[in-house]
Amino acid sequence: MTEFLTAAVGFILAMLALGLVSILRGPGDADRMMAAQLIGTAGIAVLLLLGTIAGVPAAIDVALTLALLATFASIAFVKKGLSRFEADGAGSTEDK
Repeated sequence: MTEFLTAAVGFILAMLALGLVSILRGPGDADRMMAAQLIGTAGIAVLLLLGTIAGVPAAIDVALTLALLATFASIAFVKKGLSRFEADGAGSTEDK
């Protein structure tokens, strides 16, 4: 079972590398944020798998903390986008 989990870690790290390329080439902020979320999710998965393989419960705690921080990062990104959307006047529902 350890070999399978180690192979899964390798696969996830390969997908993480593709996410890094996507961040560098992403045409927009939303694309880059989605790639950053992919990297965060992959990092969490790798930490969970490595914590299970090595039997280190602290790695699992760190992974869960990173998952919480990634949630706050997504919320901050959406709030920033909404404030920019409303500042442009596009959020107005008044009939003209």
